[in-house]
Amino acid sequence: MAELMPIIQLGNPILRQTASSIDNIQDEVVQNLIENLLVTVAQSNGVGIAAPQIAESYRLFIVASRPNPRYPNAPEMAPTAMINPRIIAHSTEVVKGWEGCLSVPGIRGFVPRYQTLQVEYTDRYGELQQQELTDFVARIFQHEYDHLEGIVFVDRLESTQDMITEQEYQQRIVNNL
Repeated sequence: MAELMPIIQLGNPILRQTASSIDNIQDEVVQNLIENLLVTVAQSNGVGIAAPQIAESYRLFIVASRPNPRYPNAPEMAPTAMINPRIIAHSTEVVKGWEGCLSVPGIRGFVPRYQTLQVEYTDRYGELQQQELTDFVARIFQHEYDHLEGIVFVDRLESTQDMITEQEYQQRIVNNL
């Protein structure tokens, strides 16, 4: 049965490792990991979560955009497990947007990301998928992909002045949309 997993936080060395590829997607351990990630992202008000965030250093993440208290204007999509994901191509246009991270509680950053991506991943059924992602969903993908490479969003900030506390974000950014 799927369970809510503890989320490791910045400073844990697993967050700085390059995650391992998954060879046997149908393995029960992998399928249970997917289920646990789905429960954990939903219960944590996240819009994405990567396996390394629950101390499992595998190339797997969930993209689960939906409006919630942390991202009230997020678009709605079905939670999607993405295994061994790759960025095939990206736009030249880079846009900055606010990001938070379940592994870096209490902090938001104004992070530059590609506007549009062409991505490839294997779904939980072993089927190879290709998609074009744009805007917020492309941002989620890049954020979670970084976790597989041992990168955290604060590493992408252009300046420390692009950081804000969660409390200030909620008061100044969310309430003034």
